[in-house]
Amino acid sequence: MRYQFITVEDSLPLFVESVGYNPQEMDFLRTRGYPYYHWLLTIDGEGKFYFDGQEYSLSKGRGILLKPYTPHSYYTEGKRWSTVYITFGGASAVSILESLKLNSSTMYTDLEDLPFLSIILDMFQKVETDSEFSKLELSSFLFDYLIKLRTYGKANNQLSLSHYYGKVRGIVEWLESVYAEDVTLSDIASTFHMSPQYLNRLFRDTLAVSPYSFLIQLRISKAKEIMVQNPDIPLKTVAILVGFNDLSYFVATFKRREGITPRKYREMYV
Repeated sequence: MRYQFITVEDSLPLFVESVGYNPQEMDFLRTRGYPYYHWLLTIDGEGKFYFDGQEYSLSKGRGILLKPYTPHSYYTEGKRWSTVYITFGGASAVSILESLKLNSSTMYTDLEDLPFLSIILDMFQKVETDSEFSKLELSSFLFDYLIKLRTYGKANNQLSLSHYYGKVRGIVEWLESVYAEDVTLSDIASTFHMSPQYLNRLFRDTLAVSPYSFLIQLRISKAKEIMVQNPDIPLKTVAILVGFNDLSYFVATFKRREGITPRKYREMYV
């Protein structure tokens, strides 16, 4: 089962070039690779996949994402190897994948109990009912697929982003309750029984910011809420309520992060 579409690079930032299911995967040797991003997921059996001089075992629940024109080959291991696949591109495909930290040829593991197969099945159903008119919906399915791959996929046997989210969630909830206090990196680390170095790495790996930067942004966000909901409260009071003891530092930080001063921001809503 294979559905292939007329490419629409100029009209969609992200599009599906093909989507399919192979109950018995074929053997392929592509010395020049494939011209689009290529995702291959094993749903039964096992295959051997080769790229960048490495051999990968693609058993059930394992998938490989390849960048365009990556030379590769793959073969059935044993009697049966069933797969589903998506090939895709788009004018913004590179930037989207880079922002999701997916823009590399990588194997992902432990996917069998996650919704990746069901999303592809939904794509099949959409194509069967709407044919060529399903392109926009398929792009939506694809984006959702990539978001879930970023969140739950274990690349190169590393822990998934969702694993890190679980560790960070409690810290974030605690910061939301104490953001107005004089909180330091050491305070956060000692509260959650970890070293400052590990805490910093955990936040950067999960949220792509340092714990201190996250705390400052949280304070700015709370300040915006207060200014909009209470337009008569002086800015100095707002600053103190969200943890800034110095008004000038609050104004400078707000402007640096938001591009406008707190006063200008408040005027937009008054």
